[in-house]
Amino acid sequence: MVTTLSADRLAQLQDEDAEFALVDTRPADSFESWHVSGAIHFPFGPEEELDGRLEEFEETVGDVDRVITICAKGISSGNLATQLESATDAYDVQAVGDGMKGWSGVYDHVELDVESDLVAIQIQRRAKGCLSYVVGCGETGEAVVVDPTADVEEFEIAAAEADLSIVGVIDTHVHADHVSGGRELADSLGVPYYLGERATERGVEFEYTPLERNEVLEVGDRELKALYTPGHTSEMISLLVDGSALLTADTLHVDSTGRTELEFSQDEGERGAKLLYETLHRTLLAEPEGIVVLPGHVTVTADGEFAHGAPGEEIATTVRDARTRIDLLDLEREAFVDRMADAGEKPANYEEIIERNRGALEIAPEDRVELELGPNNCSA
Repeated sequence: MVTTLSADRLAQLQDEDAEFALVDTRPADSFESWHVSGAIHFPFGPEEELDGRLEEFEETVGDVDRVITICAKGISSGNLATQLESATDAYDVQAVGDGMKGWSGVYDHVELDVESDLVAIQIQRRAKGCLSYVVGCGETGEAVVVDPTADVEEFEIAAAEADLSIVGVIDTHVHADHVSGGRELADSLGVPYYLGERATERGVEFEYTPLERNEVLEVGDRELKALYTPGHTSEMISLLVDGSALLTADTLHVDSTGRTELEFSQDEGERGAKLLYETLHRTLLAEPEGIVVLPGHVTVTADGEFAHGAPGEEIATTVRDARTRIDLLDLEREAFVDRMADAGEKPANYEEIIERNRGALEIAPEDRVELELGPNNCSA
């Protein structure tokens, strides 16, 4: 019987630079749009026979002793692994039992290099590039969670490991690329759930604690100032932490900016782009150049690589470096607006995800990961 391993174990093997061939059996379009870093494509069906294709497989993987197979849910990859084990003893074969569905839930916790009494942990979702945060006061042990995904246990674990107690949960906006765990985490802990004060204008159908423009939220001895930063969405806020770090969510990334047409219709897309331009140049880039920028996403390429940095490493920039290194920020206003109109493919199922995150649609837990499968396309 074929041995299975978890997606978390696959990530560990990658981090250890272990030698193996990772074989992805999904159809070509699925593989080409989103796959694990280093994967080799060998399409194989859930009921397909290996007869006549063994030589092709050997040529595909090359000279390796260990083979790990993966697909969407572990079905077709499990079939290939079973048949390989029966057909040849040339390989030590394993299958990722939960497939890309499991890979979507692999996280890295990265403690950020910040001032001594400020605790900041970046929670990286390896497959999607989602970046969430646990931000707290080392002296009092209080913390807030910012932009949590639906895997809420990751944030409770991160806080516990840092000896922090979560006293609030913040979503910077109504997300379009992933299902938020903000309300669930706040409800389970009995703490306030915050959104920007304009979230009601998005049709949010649940109660929340509004953060007003320039309102300061005290977390122990630390201060989080809510900056109104519309553009990616109309209600978007960013968070200035103790005047030293800026959580910019999907407004400003390390290598790009957020896109503007996921909320705004085609007719209103120009308005969203103009809002984002003003936000970037009059608010975020107007902050002191040494402030650390902590984004809400890092781009994950079709080859499964972080476009900036690597999993387990700090993903951050500064206001100074953003100004000088992000080409989009060099554009004049009209050119920027034109560029925003051509942001490329949208995140999968983004309309349903928005509806769920504003409380207008219920999604069963078993359907949530399926809805999120695929690349993250929130950057311009």
